[in-house]
Amino acid sequence: MSAHRRIVLIAIVGALVISTSAPLVRLSGVSPATSALFRCAYAIPPMLVLAWLERRRLGPMPRRALLYAWPVGVVFALDLLFWHHAIDYVGAGLATVLGNLQVFIVAFAAWALFRERPSTRLMVATPVVFGGVVLISGVFDSAAYGSDPVMGVLAGIATSVSYAAFLLLMKGGSDRAAGPLAHATVVAAISIAVLSPLFGGADFTPSWPAHAWLLLLALGPQVLGWSLISFSLPRQPAALTALLLLIQPMTTVALSAVALGERPSTLQLAGCVVIVLGVLYGSRRPPQPALAGAVEHDEQVPKTSTV
Repeated sequence: MSAHRRIVLIAIVGALVISTSAPLVRLSGVSPATSALFRCAYAIPPMLVLAWLERRRLGPMPRRALLYAWPVGVVFALDLLFWHHAIDYVGAGLATVLGNLQVFIVAFAAWALFRERPSTRLMVATPVVFGGVVLISGVFDSAAYGSDPVMGVLAGIATSVSYAAFLLLMKGGSDRAAGPLAHATVVAAISIAVLSPLFGGADFTPSWPAHAWLLLLALGPQVLGWSLISFSLPRQPAALTALLLLIQPMTTVALSAVALGERPSTLQLAGCVVIVLGVLYGSRRPPQPALAGAVEHDEQVPKTSTV
C-alpha cells in the first residue's frame, strides 16, 4: 500500500470514530456547553501523554506548530459550542450533516491560502448543496424533525465556518499530531469555560451516567478520532480531507436513527442526500490528461481525487 493510500485510510478511520460524537452528546443528556466542556477536559490527560511520547520520539514541538495550536483551540471551542447547540435544535444526524458544509468553505479558502484551486464542479455544486440546507431547515416542511430546525441550520452553518478555520489552521501548522492537538484541546477547554455563559451555561458537576457518556466521548472521538485526523491533515490537500470527513455525517445519520430513534422528515432526508451528492460531485476533479509523450506516474493523480 502506498504512503498516500495509508494516509487516506487513517483519515477514513478517524472520520468513522468521530461519527459517534453527536450520538454520545445526545446520550449524555447534558446542556450543549456542558458536553463541549467535558469532552475537552476529559481528553486533556491522555492527550498530554500522547504529546509527551511524541516529544520523546521527535524532540520539542516547533515554534510554528505551537503558535498555530492556540488559535486552533479557540476556533475548535467555537466549533463545539455551535455544533452541540445544533444537535440540541435539530438532532444528532442532521446537525452533523449541517456541520460538514465546511467542504466548500475549506475549498475556496484553500484556493486563497494554499493555491489549491477549486474545480468548476465545486462552484456549480455550491448552490445545489445550499438548496439541501434549505430543505433541512424545514422552511417548507410542517413535519420537520427537531425542536427548532431553523436555529439548527444557523448553528450548523456557524459550526461549518468554525470547522473550516480549524481544518485550515491545522493544515498550516506542522506535520505533528499529538503535540498541537494537546495544546489545542487545553485552549479549547479554557475557551469553552469562559464562553459558556454566552451559550446557555455549563454545569461543572454533571451526575452519572452523564459522566460515563462524556468520558467515552472524550476518549473515543476526541482523543482517538481527532488524533488520527490531525495526523492525516498536514499530509493531504485540504479539500480531500474535508471530502473524507463526509463519511462522518452519513454514518452519524445511520447511528442516530438506530440508537436514538431520530426520524427526520422526507424533505430533510432529501436535503441530506442533496448535500452529500453535491459535495461528492463538487469535490471531485475529472482526470487530467497526461502530457503527450510523458510517462504516467502516481504523482499525476489530481490532488483532490478520491481513493
